[in-house]
Amino acid sequence: MPLAARSFIAARANVVLRDIQFAVRSLSRTPAFTLAAALALALGIGATTAILSVVNGVLLRPLPYTDSDRLMVILNGNDNPVSAANFLDWRGQTRSFTDLAAAEYWTPNLTGSDDPEQINALHLTAGMLPMLGVRPLLGRVFTASEDVVGAAHVAVMGYGLWQRQFAGDSSIVGRTISLSGAPYTIVGVMPASFQFAPFWATHAELWAPLAIDKSSAKRSGNSLRVFGRLRPGVTEQQARADLAAVTSRLEQQFPGTNRNVTLQSLKHKVVGNIETALLVLLVAVAFVLMIACANVAHMLLARASSRQKELAIRAALGASRGRIVAQLLTESGVLALLGGAGGLLISFYGVRALVAASPAAIPRVSTVTVDGRVLLMTLAITAATAVLFGLLPALRAARVDLAGSFKDGDRASTAGRERHRLRSALVTSEFALALVLLVGAGLMMRTFTALRHFDPGFDPANVITMTISAAGTKEADSTVRQAYFSDVLARVRAVPGVHTASYINHLPIAGDVWGRSFYVEGRATPKPGDAPNAVYRVVYPGYFRTMRIPLLGGRDVSDADRAGSEPVVVINEFMATKYWPGENAVGKRIALGDSTWIRVVGVSKNSTHEWSAPASEELFLPYAQSDLRTAAQSPFEYLTLVARIDCRASVRCDAARVAAPIVSAIRGVDRRVAISAVQSMSAVVDLTTAESRFYLVLLGAFASIALLLAAVGIYGVMSYSVSLRSHEIGIRMALGAEPGTVLRFIVRQGMSLALVGAAAGLAVAFALTRLMKGLLYGVAAADLLTFVVVTAVLCCVALLASYLPARRATRIDPLTALRSD
Repeated sequence: MPLAARSFIAARANVVLRDIQFAVRSLSRTPAFTLAAALALALGIGATTAILSVVNGVLLRPLPYTDSDRLMVILNGNDNPVSAANFLDWRGQTRSFTDLAAAEYWTPNLTGSDDPEQINALHLTAGMLPMLGVRPLLGRVFTASEDVVGAAHVAVMGYGLWQRQFAGDSSIVGRTISLSGAPYTIVGVMPASFQFAPFWATHAELWAPLAIDKSSAKRSGNSLRVFGRLRPGVTEQQARADLAAVTSRLEQQFPGTNRNVTLQSLKHKVVGNIETALLVLLVAVAFVLMIACANVAHMLLARASSRQKELAIRAALGASRGRIVAQLLTESGVLALLGGAGGLLISFYGVRALVAASPAAIPRVSTVTVDGRVLLMTLAITAATAVLFGLLPALRAARVDLAGSFKDGDRASTAGRERHRLRSALVTSEFALALVLLVGAGLMMRTFTALRHFDPGFDPANVITMTISAAGTKEADSTVRQAYFSDVLARVRAVPGVHTASYINHLPIAGDVWGRSFYVEGRATPKPGDAPNAVYRVVYPGYFRTMRIPLLGGRDVSDADRAGSEPVVVINEFMATKYWPGENAVGKRIALGDSTWIRVVGVSKNSTHEWSAPASEELFLPYAQSDLRTAAQSPFEYLTLVARIDCRASVRCDAARVAAPIVSAIRGVDRRVAISAVQSMSAVVDLTTAESRFYLVLLGAFASIALLLAAVGIYGVMSYSVSLRSHEIGIRMALGAEPGTVLRFIVRQGMSLALVGAAAGLAVAFALTRLMKGLLYGVAAADLLTFVVVTAVLCCVALLASYLPARRATRIDPLTALRSD
């Protein structure tokens, strides 16, 4: 590098260093100002960094698989599984994928100890784990020769299960464990970071081969999720066209089996449902940061007014306007660095709090950290805020009036009025942004309230639930299974404090949802694939009484409804009115995919299987007449117990206190049976509303910060205005102006700023809240009541923030004000 260039760089570095030293000394002389400005910036930068960490971890960071952007998922109707026969045909006929692999949910019992555990697991075709490209921590993954019918059972274990049940024993590879009574050899252990599948069965911690018998594969009984990796050079659109051509041919060959097949990237499937919510939070926190910057800009403008003589002296001594701007921007930069450091500290703790409080519906949130990318983003945000809040005040302050700056009467000068107008514009923007945030928080509050008051059709209070799985025990035998479950139920009903108890195959709103097609007697037989579907429930007598689901007609299933007697079913009100409008559905008959007619003996009130979802067809069959009674394999070896506590007993409606004796009663029949998911129904309901509560808390926190900063902003503007106009106010009062007149004058000025900001905020809110439609329930995005209430609250805050300086103005002594001039 030439000597001249090095000299120039060194000179500039010395100038910058001197500016920084001067800025530090200057800010240290006003510690209250420095602390207040740095704290406001720290709140804005910290909140922004925390939300950016979540956005980065959930939306931006690639999935933890090799070339994850080329991984696809194929489903039926965007969410539903597909059949084994369809999977085999797609794998054999498509040309866009290096491989297609399938996964099937599995809940075996880990037996062989006195405390068996039902675990979440997946059956996978052999190509699945190699497709993901994640190497096992120990051992290997299974091979193609191990996912054929008749092959020896092997499994790959998850890190959590390995640590929990086997204390991280490195000799686990090669050991045989018992899964639902069958021996499985562990061939590998996956690393702690491995999770599959990331959008469904997310708690799976064991993977075993999925053996599909090609000769008996059916196009019904859908249970597979299909995954694929695009070939090099093949786009998602090309793969979608390829799959559409294959499914079109299969639909012609097998009508009703290949409709509405969808392909999408695995990343989109994982984060698609949460993307809007995170972007809304990102916009909200950006508003908080902008309000914080506006507040600091107010403070810098006020500080610049008190430094006019200092800046005038520097200008008189030869400092150019650019030099003064550079010095003032350096001070802004130092403030921003202080705020950025504080914000980074806040973000570290904020991210921990967010991860701890986040609901399970947010994917990959457990991996969220403040990583290198987020640190770079924070640095960029800090630099941007320094310019955002520092540039305008610096430019205004650098416009030095040498003659007027040495006079005491400059407070009423044109420059002072211009600075006041700028501060007024800033506070107006603060109120506009705060109103948008408050409207968003208000909409989420109304959504959460509506969700909490949603009628699910049953009463969750004082109900305990748990899953009882007989897999791997002698009670799993289809010849004794019903007797075992009946024996357990009788013992549970005898537990003190239990009012009534029953079984269902899957818990409403928290369990799996099975669907069955059905036909209505007397109606034309629908074409293949056109038959209506209903949610398929299997219950024991007493289920409706236990869950307090009213029967609107007919009767409950009873002990008399057993094998050999006339098949019966209870249907919900939605199904009854849809297929027999204006008629009594009791006594009508339906068939479930076969020629056996089932008589409707009861109609129940609609009960939801997904919180806040509209009602749909649902039917309840007695366990003794269902295929669950005789089926020989999982998932037909478990039932979900529901038990209602008698609040009149001496248990004080404490679900936890009653759970222990219920578990003991079940263990008394057979200790080898796995009992899992012990929880109260109220806790299940809380989990379903956790996501909305999470967004409500965050938006509410951001809105509260914004409201506080906006109130401080308008208070600062009005206080500054009073200080500038104390001479004018003194003259008014000396000429006979009443204190009330002065009070109204000052308050009117403050309220005019708030009303202008509120009007602008309403316009922005009407536009932006439409982005929240997917997050809302029971309230419109442009809900008039929310907008009116929020505007009223904001105006009340503005009134208070204006009143305090106005009251101080009424106490100005006219003689003192005139003498100070």
